[in-house]
Amino acid sequence: MTRRRLSLRTALVAVLTLAGLTLAAQGLWIPAKAALAQVLLDRAFARTLSEGRPEKAWSWADTWPVARISVPRLGRSAVALSGVSGEALAFGPGWAPGTPEAGDDGVAVYAAHRDTHFAFLADLVVGDLIEVTRRDGRTARFRMTGARVALWDRSGIDPHAAGRGLALATCWPFGARTSGPLRYVVEATAVEEDAAVTASAERRP
Repeated sequence: MTRRRLSLRTALVAVLTLAGLTLAAQGLWIPAKAALAQVLLDRAFARTLSEGRPEKAWSWADTWPVARISVPRLGRSAVALSGVSGEALAFGPGWAPGTPEAGDDGVAVYAAHRDTHFAFLADLVVGDLIEVTRRDGRTARFRMTGARVALWDRSGIDPHAAGRGLALATCWPFGARTSGPLRYVVEATAVEEDAAVTASAERRP
């Protein structure tokens, strides 16, 4: 093999190695960025609750925290942002515009990436409790009733449906490296207080 061919092979190996390291770094940077953003968002959401007004996590943000989604069984939580723009979803789940706040009449919808903030959706099972702390300090509680896969433009989610519901959506399938048209939708209904127990407690001296 000539010196020139050896040089070309060495250069090719170097390029491929650099490309691999770059992809690996990007793969590590994305979850690291998501985790760091959640720390800042958690602080901003705490200020939102204490001050009673929207607080941005950083000055140049065009969105702000509106809720905290928690799953006690999994020990997972994420602060959600207003809107589902690319910027919002890069840092946390997004609250879909035109849908009610969690706990109000209708179906509240939140979306996030499958490889970061909504990766835990893969571990949810029917019956799991999902808590959503709103920007007004109220916490709405829901029970997961099911999950399904749907096309992104035919999700079947009706924000104006009767009752109080919750839908968490992310890309499908989990673990895929490229985006596609399918979405994984977790559905849940509000947990109603037991009226009899509440009435009994109110009658106690």
